[in-house]
Amino acid sequence: MDPQAEVVRAGRAAAAAHASLRGAGPDGVAAALAAMARLLVDRAEPVLAANAADVAAAQGSMAPALVDRLRLDAARLERMSAQIEALAGLDDVEPLVGTRDLPGGLVVEERRRPVGVVGANYEARPNVTIDVASQLIKSRNAGVLRTGGAALGSAVALHDEVIRPAMAGAGIDPDAVQLVRSADRGAARALVTYPRLIPLVILRGSGETTAALAREAAAHGVRTLAHAEGGGVLYVDHAADADRLPALVERSLDRLGVCNRLNLLLVAAPRWVELMPAITETLERLGVRPSLPPHGHPLGHEWALDDGNESTVTIAPVEDAAEAARIANEETSGLAAAIFTEDAGAAERFLSSYAGTGAFWNATTRILDGFEMLGAPETGINVDHVPGPRGPVTYRDLHLRQYVVRPA
Repeated sequence: MDPQAEVVRAGRAAAAAHASLRGAGPDGVAAALAAMARLLVDRAEPVLAANAADVAAAQGSMAPALVDRLRLDAARLERMSAQIEALAGLDDVEPLVGTRDLPGGLVVEERRRPVGVVGANYEARPNVTIDVASQLIKSRNAGVLRTGGAALGSAVALHDEVIRPAMAGAGIDPDAVQLVRSADRGAARALVTYPRLIPLVILRGSGETTAALAREAAAHGVRTLAHAEGGGVLYVDHAADADRLPALVERSLDRLGVCNRLNLLLVAAPRWVELMPAITETLERLGVRPSLPPHGHPLGHEWALDDGNESTVTIAPVEDAAEAARIANEETSGLAAAIFTEDAGAAERFLSSYAGTGAFWNATTRILDGFEMLGAPETGINVDHVPGPRGPVTYRDLHLRQYVVRPA
């Protein structure tokens, strides 16, 4: 299968079916999403069988944390189902944002309209197939999904057993959400080279791969929402409650292969000797290795993307909240950072200084998740320092602004 031809075919099919999805009323979209939620449970057997084959093929060639990210089980399918069911009950994006009177008996309306066909490229994360498809359906955007070979079997099963029949059963043309059935990496490059057909592409994956695709997209005039790098920061302040610290560290490391896990732990220097025994004991209990000074790597090195070293957290002393915020701003991706303190003044200094997408006080950066924080599954977390959707990107963000001038 020629990957470029397959992407073009999928893009054209999605574009042709977009009118059916865009014209679907709230009841039709809600019915499609409710059916997706139901089929995730009803059709679990073939989905889990396909996923088991993907996991078996990945054993030995993929790090354990990445295999965990690839694996589905009945409990994960039920959680995915619950999220989609909740999404079905959320309000649609209101097309009309506002109006303003103009001279001459005219009025200008600000409206939102779907992008059209949205692409998505992601690695070994089967849940993203459902997350992105549900966001596209809810926002009335057609889509072309492409995943790597490690998760392709799982993606095909989810597409054929869940997404397509749910849309068809709700009276929506199922061709509006396409899946590229090629593991060839040329398909990823092709996905970002057709601005007239697929003007926006969501990129999720390792930093190097995603950065290369973002550059390719820019060269062809395709806009991207890139989720390439992560790594949560936790600063333990002078006024931290030592008794509560181990629980917060543990909550921040419940999964190691995700972007918003604890990656860099900064400890106020005056508390270093006191707190380090409890910190190291907690990490040892979790099977996580501390990377201590002097470091042979940048402070912001993201361990979740380091095959074989995912079970690592960098730890370093800092003077105060200002230095912690500076390090989080300058040496990490800008995804998320938290301060742990009982001092409201120190917390405010940290929160106002940190420029990343999510800032937290006495809470884990794991909360930086579309469903956890905003009540809707996400397509990814955008860390760009430019106007536009930033942080968890949900269906509310997948629209274009349009101005319409008409007689009052």
